[in-house]
Amino acid sequence: MKRNVVIVLCVLLTAIILSACGSKENMGKEDDSGKIKVGFSQQSTEVAYRIMQTESIKQAAEKSGYQLVFTDAQNDTAKQTSDVEDLVSQKIDYLALSPRDFEGAATALAAAKKAGIPVILIDRLAAGVPGEDYVAFIGSDYIWEGEQAAEWIAKKTDGKAKIVELTGTVGASAAKDRSVGFHQVVDKHPDMEVIVSQTADFSRAEAQKVMENIIQARGNEIDAVYAHNDEMAIGASLALKAAGYKPGKDILIVGIDGDKAAFDLIKAGEYSATIFSSPYFGPLLFEVIDNLVAGKEVEQTIILPGDVIDADNIDEKMDLAY
Repeated sequence: MKRNVVIVLCVLLTAIILSACGSKENMGKEDDSGKIKVGFSQQSTEVAYRIMQTESIKQAAEKSGYQLVFTDAQNDTAKQTSDVEDLVSQKIDYLALSPRDFEGAATALAAAKKAGIPVILIDRLAAGVPGEDYVAFIGSDYIWEGEQAAEWIAKKTDGKAKIVELTGTVGASAAKDRSVGFHQVVDKHPDMEVIVSQTADFSRAEAQKVMENIIQARGNEIDAVYAHNDEMAIGASLALKAAGYKPGKDILIVGIDGDKAAFDLIKAGEYSATIFSSPYFGPLLFEVIDNLVAGKEVEQTIILPGDVIDADNIDEKMDLAY
C-alpha cells in the first residue's frame, strides 16, 4: 500500500515538473502557430511618416506569414531599451529596430546580441558594428536629402539666403546626416548662411514654439526655413502665418518626408518643397528576413530611393504622398 502511494506521488511530482518546464519554454509565445516571430521596436508613432512606416511593416508581416510583435517607445530612449528587453524575453527570432537615439540604442543592441537575435535597423542607424551588432540597415540616404534641400534653396535664391534650420531629435542619425548634407552645400555658397540652427525634436508643436521665438528675434532677416521633417516645417509655417508672413512666398519652406499635408500645402502655394523619404519599409524588411531564414547573405546597407517634390512636379508625384 505504501509502495503504491509513493509511486502515485512520484508520478504527480514528475507531471508538475514537466508542466513547469513546458510553461517556461513557451514563455512569451502568443500562440502555437509555429510562425517565425519578428519583434518590431518602433521609436514613436506620433507623425504621419512613422504611422505609415509601421503600417507598411505590419502589412508585409501578415502577407509574408510572420508573427509580428510590435512595441512603441513613445519617443523615449529608456522605454525603447525596456521594450527591446521585453521582446528578447518573448523569444523573438528577429528584431527590427528603429532607434530613437544613435548612442542610446547600445543597450538594446547588446540585449539582442546576447540572446543571439539578428537585428535589422530601420530608418535610423545605431552605434554598433555592421555584421556584428546588426546584420543590416534599411533606410534613406539622409545626407543626400539634406543636400537636395540646400540645392533647391540655392537654386531659388541664386545662392543668396539667410536660413533657419530646425533640426530633429538630438542624437538621431537622421538628424545628424540631414544637417551634414545641408551644410556641405550651403558652405559652397558664400552668400548662403544658416543664421539659426535649433532643435524642435521632429515635432510640429515644438517647431511652432521655436519658430515663434526666432521670428521675434530675427524675423526680418529670414529668407528660408529648412526643417529636418515636414512636421517641423509645417509648425514653422504656422508660426510664420501667425506673424503675418506668407510661407512659400515671403519665406521659402523646405522639409523632408513627403507626407500628404506637405503635398497639399505645396499645391496651395503655402509650402515650397519637400524631399520625399519613403516610409515603405515592410517589403524590404521581410525580404531581408526571408534571406536570413534561408541562410543567404544580405546587403548590410539597403537604401530606399528619394525624390524632390515642388510646385513643378507636384501633380505627377501625388501618388507618393502618405
